[in-house]
Amino acid sequence: MKKFLLLTAAFALALPAASYAQGTLKVGTVDMNRAFKEYNRTKDSEKKINEAKDAAKKEYDDRAENYKKALDEINKLNQQLDSPALSADKKTSMAKDRDDKIANIKNMEREINEFRQTRERQLQEQAMRMRENIIKEITDVIMERVKTSGYDLVFDKSGPSMNGVNVVLHSKDGMDFTTDVITELNKKPVTTTTEKPATSPATTTTTSTVAPAASPKKP
Repeated sequence: MKKFLLLTAAFALALPAASYAQGTLKVGTVDMNRAFKEYNRTKDSEKKINEAKDAAKKEYDDRAENYKKALDEINKLNQQLDSPALSADKKTSMAKDRDDKIANIKNMEREINEFRQTRERQLQEQAMRMRENIIKEITDVIMERVKTSGYDLVFDKSGPSMNGVNVVLHSKDGMDFTTDVITELNKKPVTTTTEKPATSPATTTTTSTVAPAASPKKP
């Protein structure tokens, strides 16, 4: 979006002053933020991302629940090992069982952490790809309008400059064709997105979850 804005600004600076004097320039404005928000595919993409986040949260919760169960089993074994009534052989057998469970739970903890990190990255990449595709579709419609209507310059009304101030501080309502862009975009049928993050460890940062407790230590 910024690149598009910079290109239009550079083009304006390169035009001969005579063009301004003769009033031959045809200038239009588009609110890219509004076009993005009101495009039906944006809403569909947001729905898909939220579904992917919910799936990641469920998978994380399942892993966390299994972790807690394994931790409870270890704690119970530690309590039983403190009993003076246990024979030496029984105590040795239970201690070995406990040590095996501790090794297993350490692997579970590592997998949960990897799951969280990987899925977060996958969701971010998926959202970025969807956003880039939508921006391209909006830009394509704008450029088609530029060709058919003969615009010399088109500015993004929502685009801020380097110092944070909007580049277009004022424009006449008649110069804005955002509504036409949105109407054209929404004529297209919304194609159901089938893309899903790969099945692998990770969860999203928007999910409120409790990190696994530290691995249990041997008594």
